[in-house]
Amino acid sequence: MSKLYVISAPSGAGKTSLVRALLERRPQVVVSVSHTTRRPRTHERDGLDYYFVSPAQFEALVQQGAFLEHARVFDNCYGTGAAQVRERLAAGCDVVLEIDWQGAQQVRRVMDDCVTIFILPPSHDALQQRLQQRRTDSAETIARRLADAVTDMAHYREFDYVVVNDRFEQAVQELGAILDADGQGLRADRATLAPLVQQLLR
Repeated sequence: MSKLYVISAPSGAGKTSLVRALLERRPQVVVSVSHTTRRPRTHERDGLDYYFVSPAQFEALVQQGAFLEHARVFDNCYGTGAAQVRERLAAGCDVVLEIDWQGAQQVRRVMDDCVTIFILPPSHDALQQRLQQRRTDSAETIARRLADAVTDMAHYREFDYVVVNDRFEQAVQELGAILDADGQGLRADRATLAPLVQQLLR
């Protein structure tokens, strides 16, 4: 039985790298390609990383009801095509959505049998360092992303599972365990998360 997995994280937590590693090991899992109004980064390709559209095109898709979820993030719009997701699920593929917590809320309302996963960084310092290492954002943008990350992380309890991306290989294995329905020790309500969350949300 194919399943929809919704994976969210604050910017810089390593979500995209984790999902990429997961897909390399599980060819039966596919990632849904989102639409976005933001400009492509140097290494990104249309139709592979995102469907890059104009604000007018995006709004037309919203009016057509084409999105499973959509949201405005950092002055840009992002949306998940409903038809693409349902086609992949019908074909027997497990589908991963990389979206923010707002999008996850919308998807849960439409597809309440989805499995939701939130990625946390191991510390505030690690999050800042990862954002700086990207070398794609200005200092002002990084500061804004860090501030917004606190808001994002405050929603972790809305998710079924939480993976802490401290040791990369372990985090990939934990994502795999969740996909294998063996993630009981990774539930979002586990008591061991409390000290980390308290530090991250300060």
